[in-house]
Amino acid sequence: MQNQDQHSSHDHSSHDKPKANDRNAHAATDHSMQDMTDHSAHATNQQVHRETGTHVSGPKAERAANARHDEHAQHATLDMQHGAKDHSAHAGHGTDHTGHEEMFRVRFWWSLLLSIPVLLYSEMIQMWLGFTPPAIPFAGWIPFVFSVVIFAYGGLPFLNMAVPELKDRKPGMMTLISLAISVAFIYSVAAQFINLGEGFFWELVTLIDIMLLGHWLEMRSVRQASGALNELAKLMPDTAERIHHGDMTETVPVSALKHGDLVLVRPGASVPADGEVVDGHSDVNEAMITGESVPVHKMAGAKVIAGTINGDGSLRVRVTATGNETALAGIMRLVEQAQQSKSKTQVLADKAAGWLFYIALAAALVTGIAWTIADAFNLEVLTRVVTVLVIACPHALGLAIPLVVAITTAMGARNGILVRDRLALEAAREIDVVIFDKTGTLTQGQFGVVDIATADGWDSDRALSLAAALESDSEHLIAQAIRRFARDRKLTLPSIRDFSALKGRGVQASVDGGTYYVGGPRLLEMLSLTLEGNIKTFTESANNNSQTVVYLVQSSTLENVSYAHGGSHAHNERSLARNSGQNKIIAAISIADVIRPESKRAIDELHKMGIEVAMLTGDSQAVAKAVANQLGIERVFAEVLPEHKDQKVVELQKLGKRVAMVGDGVNDAPALTRADVGIAIGGGTDVAIESAGIVLVHSNPLDVVKIFKLSRASYNKMIQNLWWAAGYNIVAIPLAAGVLVNWGILLSPAIGALFMSLSTIIVAINAQLLKRITV
Repeated sequence: MQNQDQHSSHDHSSHDKPKANDRNAHAATDHSMQDMTDHSAHATNQQVHRETGTHVSGPKAERAANARHDEHAQHATLDMQHGAKDHSAHAGHGTDHTGHEEMFRVRFWWSLLLSIPVLLYSEMIQMWLGFTPPAIPFAGWIPFVFSVVIFAYGGLPFLNMAVPELKDRKPGMMTLISLAISVAFIYSVAAQFINLGEGFFWELVTLIDIMLLGHWLEMRSVRQASGALNELAKLMPDTAERIHHGDMTETVPVSALKHGDLVLVRPGASVPADGEVVDGHSDVNEAMITGESVPVHKMAGAKVIAGTINGDGSLRVRVTATGNETALAGIMRLVEQAQQSKSKTQVLADKAAGWLFYIALAAALVTGIAWTIADAFNLEVLTRVVTVLVIACPHALGLAIPLVVAITTAMGARNGILVRDRLALEAAREIDVVIFDKTGTLTQGQFGVVDIATADGWDSDRALSLAAALESDSEHLIAQAIRRFARDRKLTLPSIRDFSALKGRGVQASVDGGTYYVGGPRLLEMLSLTLEGNIKTFTESANNNSQTVVYLVQSSTLENVSYAHGGSHAHNERSLARNSGQNKIIAAISIADVIRPESKRAIDELHKMGIEVAMLTGDSQAVAKAVANQLGIERVFAEVLPEHKDQKVVELQKLGKRVAMVGDGVNDAPALTRADVGIAIGGGTDVAIESAGIVLVHSNPLDVVKIFKLSRASYNKMIQNLWWAAGYNIVAIPLAAGVLVNWGILLSPAIGALFMSLSTIIVAINAQLLKRITV
């Protein structure tokens, strides 16, 4: 074989090459996983613990169900998971309810049980249902006694959680609930001793029961909707087989693995830690991490990700990251970070709760004044005022946004969309223009074979296998592209001999007694060959698309002109020219920075959604236009210097456009930050990911379309839920104040409680319907 340096400088180098990052697509995905881990481990880890405060353990039942996975909680970030997920979902209540799901469940069932005597011995219930309970001594005190117990046991949590809201002078959901049950309790106790008539005992206990039930169901729904984190945690195995001296294995807890350990991953087993394959080969299922359904082939030197599933082969893996440093832990931190960032709609819901507190007080005051002026201040007026305050508590408003956010975040994670900033996801619905960086985003960022044309009597696979065999020793980008294309088509390469590099022209070798050449236009010049027929047409089309073309030439001459056999450069060229009549072009191969197969469909989908698409690249106008024409992109920014990319974003923003930027490189970071929505694609660098509000796990442009679909669907659900929640108060407060009393319509606290319950159920069901939307 000849020197590789000679071969790598052959005629391929004489052509203009598109911008390319010569990296393997799977390696890029692996790299992006580590990027997400690196950038989130520093900032996000601190943020999670800073925002959630001390860790509060989850419900006992949940701990029991997940005991197996808690053994490796420290390396799967389960501590942060349990400490953060419920907090974010309840941000709308203005306080931290972390770990209260079990408490609300237990208190609901006990309060419901204690409510039965109150209902049985309430005169209003007896009259409605037409029954008389057993007569027992002091029966008139039963509602009072049991209501006091229920208020102290079931109502006290709401009072405690209202304290921070009042201290911050920001009344919210807990203040509203506390106001309602406190007014009902105080009035009812006074009625028991001062003869104000029948109190609100049965309304009080049913109100507390409904609130406890609502909070229990809300927290359970949010936890279930956030189950993507639990599922990610369950991907991690409990144990690993560590290889020690003598190639012996020992089973150890995953938490005991250290950087540099060698582990054995058997067929069908989960990869216990991030690492690099040192021996073996197998197909690894990475769908749970990258969203790619096709297993990825791994061999020596390939990266593997913790939690992925090994196929039929055995792998020996050198551990490069464990615990909180793994890609899986990094993904979980990104999901948690997204759950803790408030959307504008969530902020609106928080404000609405505060407004409603003051609206309820104002409505009660107006009710009291109006009824006093119309009649006189009496027990009925007091009852109306209390009723307005009691039914003003909008529990559905507290559920409207958090549940949608939790479901949206989980859906995004399952579809390979990691939302670092929830504001970015919400803003995506308003985007007018999406700018794609070309290389590595719309294209694969590496040379690849675009197409092949053959002469009559030649099969494309046979021609391709010959070309790949001749290029077998070269590290040139074009040679790699041909070999990779042949490998992907599972072609068998023939053996070659008498290889030589024709400096600046191409390569030459003998195969089965025949002599073959691979090279570009300068090789054809040297062989005095001209393009004809379909090869000529193919070349013209490739040139129009700014693609590089290399040719496979067959020669039947018996004279070997290899430099290795002696002779001057000029003498050999003359010899080749003399034999040109025996040379024939048998194939032409076009090579370019290959467009991702999903790119065209992604652009078409965005156009259908009414979103304009632009492309940004540092490549020449010719290359950029060729790619844009193939994809149907109407706006192209070509020959843009890295430091000027963000200026193109500003140009569109000055035209009144709301811009999303999709990129993967370090030089894309300023543009990602400048855009209204920054989207880092899966093969991106850590700097790009840090600059983006949304991270795509997999390098698939179609996932960009999913972002906009998810954004629009989640926003619609939020607005629908806000209306369902607000509708209860819009109707209930005026009716409770007696606006329609002249028509015989007067809302009692009992009917108000039923309305409240119905509103909460509708909001919960409507949020769950979001799961039926296909993104």
